[in-house]
Amino acid sequence: MRSKILIAVILCSLAPVMARADVADSAANGFTVKIVTEIHAAPAAVYDKIVHNVGDWWRSEHTFSGDAHNLSIEDKPMGCFCEKLPKGGGVRHAEVVMYAPGKTLVMSGVFGPLQRLGAAGALSFAISPSGDGSKLEVTFTVGGYFPAGLNTWATPVDNVLTEQIARLKTYVETGNASAGSDAKKR
Repeated sequence: MRSKILIAVILCSLAPVMARADVADSAANGFTVKIVTEIHAAPAAVYDKIVHNVGDWWRSEHTFSGDAHNLSIEDKPMGCFCEKLPKGGGVRHAEVVMYAPGKTLVMSGVFGPLQRLGAAGALSFAISPSGDGSKLEVTFTVGGYFPAGLNTWATPVDNVLTEQIARLKTYVETGNASAGSDAKKR
């Protein structure tokens, strides 16, 4: 009994720093994934790591090239979230449509297998001061057409994006995206 209480206390104390992910809505014509997490770093540092160190926290298995260090984000209007491919070529995952360093990054585009569908998306990062760090709210909204319904992609996209944001949080706080275990959903 005592160990169960100790485990409950530990989990409750970790809850504010764990990522909360949610498929906020889902229908045949689209879905929205929302992730909220607290990061123990200033908003400017979180923004900087999102944009200038994407290859250090993005998981290589979720790239076309197999190496996340081929990713880059240009934080400027019409900036590219792009990926270099081995032996030439590249991928434009999204285009920056709004940015405010330390506060906001909004990109238009879809990722991975969604690029081959009749889909469009918006990925936004909203960063605000919270306690001794930052609150990061990530929203990815996808709409369009897919014969089986775009809602069939909601859970897989939620899982991948949740993993990426957990790795970002770990990277910002420790300097190593794979340190410890990834943040968990709750």
